[in-house]
Amino acid sequence: MQALKNLRNRLNDHLQAVGETYLQHLVKATAFAARMMAGALACLIHGLLPFLFTHTGSDCVRRLHDEMVENRGQPSDP
Repeated sequence: MQALKNLRNRLNDHLQAVGETYLQHLVKATAFAARMMAGALACLIHGLLPFLFTHTGSDCVRRLHDEMVENRGQPSDP
């Protein structure tokens, strides 16, 4: 029972820290995962065909970093 209480506290602490509900966090994290997978696929294709997706992976990482770290807690653009 204590482990479940600790898990719930950690979950609530994180959700409060990022200012999101559970559902908002789930949707946002899923969207981030999809974009990361798309960037990873572009990197894989670039590895095979270096003339394709020459900036896609680094652009993806930069945008995700800006959105996740640098702009956390700021209102999103409409």
